[in-house]
This record gives sequence, structure tokens and C-alpha cells, in this order.
Amino acid sequence: MKVGFLSLGCAKNQVNCEQMIWQSYEAGYDVALDCTDCDVAVVNTCGFLQEAKEEALAEIAALAERKRAGGLKKILVTGCMAQRFREELHQLCPEADGFVGVSGYEDIAQVIAAALAGERPERFGDIDAPVPETDRVVCTSDHWAWLRIAEGCDNHCAYCVIPSIRGRFRSRPQEAILAEAEELAQAGMKELIVVAQDITRYGLDLYGRRTLAELLPKLCAIEGIHWVRLHYLYPDEIDDALIDVIASQPKIVKYLDIPIQHIDDRILKAMHRRGTGAQIRALFAKLRQRIPGLVLRTSLIAGFPGETEEAFETLCEFLLAYKLERAGVFAYSPEPGSAAASFPDQVDEDVKRRRVELITDLQLRITDAYAAGRVGQVLEVLCEGYDDETELYYGRTYADSPEIDGLVHFEGEEGGVQPGGFYSVKITNVYDGELIGVRYEEEDAP
Repeated sequence: MKVGFLSLGCAKNQVNCEQMIWQSYEAGYDVALDCTDCDVAVVNTCGFLQEAKEEALAEIAALAERKRAGGLKKILVTGCMAQRFREELHQLCPEADGFVGVSGYEDIAQVIAAALAGERPERFGDIDAPVPETDRVVCTSDHWAWLRIAEGCDNHCAYCVIPSIRGRFRSRPQEAILAEAEELAQAGMKELIVVAQDITRYGLDLYGRRTLAELLPKLCAIEGIHWVRLHYLYPDEIDDALIDVIASQPKIVKYLDIPIQHIDDRILKAMHRRGTGAQIRALFAKLRQRIPGLVLRTSLIAGFPGETEEAFETLCEFLLAYKLERAGVFAYSPEPGSAAASFPDQVDEDVKRRRVELITDLQLRITDAYAAGRVGQVLEVLCEGYDDETELYYGRTYADSPEIDGLVHFEGEEGGVQPGGFYSVKITNVYDGELIGVRYEEEDAP
């Protein structure tokens, strides 16, 4: 019996899908990383935004067509959309044969068996329960993996419904994280991406204090791990002890993903974000000063209720002044169940789109200027593969997080470059925002 998996959404969703793949494999099912030619399709959904819901429903509808044509026996819907719209699932997904929310992933093999036996199982456990420690099959890459250190969120930002979907913030025990990291290193992973909704809060619930600064050196001590990357740090929780660790540990890449969402004080307060624009500016200045070569990524929301032209201009001026190398820009979405959905002064959709376009264009100029400044430099690159069409190898520098940032395309002698290896590459050009280079040997130096 062949079970195919489709994972949508964020890194945390991907980890959950990898756990389900392991459980299915251990139960004796033939497992595939897509839903082609499968008997059972498992769609692990995202439910954060309306757009994500629509994407998931479209995928499920396409599978339903295959099921009606006799090419598929069962469809199971799991994850955040299933959790968020639990009461509506039978209407939203009448073709589905079973549902699993954000808890119960460890029971997926039993859910598959029940569906195949003609039942319509539903597993919705306690979203605030401790994070189950289960094995996983890493599907992202042979060279890098997500390392989830916590689940849920306690921030309750006004635009967000994640706490009601994923539950309260729960840290994994340090020993469990380190044991998993050791296993990933032994499996050949060179880069670990430490992830949670807010990694800076790690340890508060278990140990009564923030302990990320204690965890990171232990991760860096694991043999075989070359890079440790940090996603997502909330600005108000970054203290001097954490900055010292990031600055002093060579394995921690000097790349920080710090979602700020906005810089205008009135908008930050309406968003229920802690801290002020002045505090964010001071933090970024301190980080630049304390961590040479730092690359900063953030997330920004345009068109939040009450965002005036003046507030939007303040955000643009901030980007021009601080020149963050990376930024994801999103139009505000009034998600049902979020506090901001009922706020007055909702911004017109056309205005939101215009602001997203403006700030995206502004950020693109900043990112392009940063890329142009890399020409002539020799950078360490993690090779991820070879492109037969361009006849170039490709990979990433410390400044490039997988799947969201750019690539380096470089020349190298056949047989002299292997995926998963680290190589010095001299950057010679920039094309369409990505870096072009050639493998650099010490003897090439003048």
C-alpha cells in the first residue's frame, strides 16, 4: 500500500510531515514524497492565511478528481487548516476520508489503517500538550534540516491566529533537541536551521528563563555540523548574552531572521507587538556593531488597519536608512478569529496592493545593491547540486537561507565539487539577483 505526502506551509509543518512519513514507513507502508500513483494521499495543510487555505483546498480538489477516476483510494487532511476549520471540514472537504489536527501526528499510521478499513477517522488532541518526541525522515535536503526547538506561540499578535491553532508556547527539552541534532549530524546534515515561532522565548516554560544562549553552544559543539542558522527571533527578547553567543560562535551563521512587521509606534501597538520603533532601530544598530558581516532578514506587513500614508512612509524611510538585506513583504489579511479583523479603519485592498508593490520595489533595490557589493569577494558556499542546463554548480552562502533567498551559481572542475561540500567561490557577476562565480583555490590568489 503506497502512501504519498504533500506538505504545505512553513518549516514547522514540514517537520510534522517528516514525522508522519517516519510513522508510516515504520508501520510498513510504501512511502512517497508526492501523491502521484499513490493509494492514500496525505495533505498536510497550512491554515495561517486565507491564501494558504485556498491553496490547500485546490490541492485536495485535484486529488478528489483522481479519486473519482479510480486512481486514488483515500485522502487524509492534516495540519493547521484541519485544526483551524475543524467544524467546517466536512463541508470544505467532502471528499476527504479522515482528518488530523496539529496534534496526533504520531498516530498517522492508525489513521491510515482506519480510513482504509472504511472508517472516517478524526484526531484532534490537546493543542497545548507537550511536543511529542518522534523520529522523522528529513525530506528537505541531504545537507540541511530544520531543527524545531519549540511549538506554539504566546505572543498573540493582533493579525495572527497561530496561538489558537498551534497552542501555547512549549519548549522541547534541551536533551531531546541535542539528541536529534546528533542524529542529523550522523545522517550527514551540514546545516541545522533552528526554528520555532519565536526561538528567543526558548526555555521560559520549561526552565523559567530564556535559555537559547545556553543551547546554541552545545549545538555548535556537535561534530559534523558546519552551520547553525537561526529563524525566528523576536526583537524584544534579544539580549546581550544571546548577542555574545551569536557573535562568538563561528558555526552560527551571521544571518538573523527577526520579524518586526512594522516600525511605526502606533501600528506596532495596534498589532500588539512588544517594543517601539526606537527600540527596534537601537537593536539593529547594536547587532550591526557587535556582529560584523551580519545579514538581517525581516517580515513586513503593509496595509494593517489604521496604517496611514505617513505610517507607511515611516516604514519606507526605515528600510532606506537601515538597508536590511532581506525582507518578506505581505499585504495585511483580515483573518477570521484574529483581533485585527474587527478593527476599524481597514485599508482598501487597492491601497494595500500599491503599498506592497512600492515596498517590494524598494527592498529589491536594497537587495540588489547588497548582491552587487559581493562581486570580487571570495565567499564560502555550501554546494547543493549541479544544473545540467547552465552547466554550473549551485549553492548558498551564509547570507542565503534555503528556499527563501538566492543562490550562487559557480564554475568548478568536474569531480572536484560535490553536493554537501563547502567551497570557496569568487563572485564575478550578478544575474537576475543571484550571484555568479568560479571556484577559488589558494593558488589562484595574486
